Amino acid sequence: MARRAATKKTARPRKVARKLLNRIRLFATDVDGVLTDAGMYYAESGDEWKKFNTRDGMGIKLLQRAGIVTAIVTQERTKLVARRAEKLAIPELHQGVMDKLPCVREMAARHGFTLDQVAYIGDDINDLETLKAVGFSASPADGMPLIAAAVDYVCQKKGGEGAVREIVEMILDAQGRSSKFQVPDNARR
Repeated sequence: MARRAATKKTARPRKVARKLLNRIRLFATDVDGVLTDAGMYYAESGDEWKKFNTRDGMGIKLLQRAGIVTAIVTQERTKLVARRAEKLAIPELHQGVMDKLPCVREMAARHGFTLDQVAYIGDDINDLETLKAVGFSASPADGMPLIAAAVDYVCQKKGGEGAVREIVEMILDAQGRSSKFQVPDNARR
């Protein structure tokens, strides 16, 4: 019986990915198609809108609370993304990045991490090289087929609909950290 050739990265169930997720110290994400639904909305006035998922935002805050460095790496360059990063206090915002892997490599090195300690979620061809290089890679459920075939994990959720939060929960669970906020004693009245 012939054995099927294994690819370097295939979708894995959560329990197998735990080993990869346990070592994550830096979490980086693309924007369009990951933090958003991949739509670009334009008004007659020239205004541009993007819809971000607040649960993804809370997930980013939970990672930060757990001591994991958070980053956005995107080819786009917009004030909207800068405002979102500022609101979430994301320390690493990289816009206008045409070649993402050198950016992620430099960022990891600057923080004293190896690429094996980086998780990256992306959805399209411009994310492929980075996804292949990091310690844990993921795609939203609606990522491009080429990307889905190359990552460690394909989310159940779509981009802009909780895919980032899904990965965050996996990371926190693998590292034995609760994703629940501790309620102060004085608030339990």
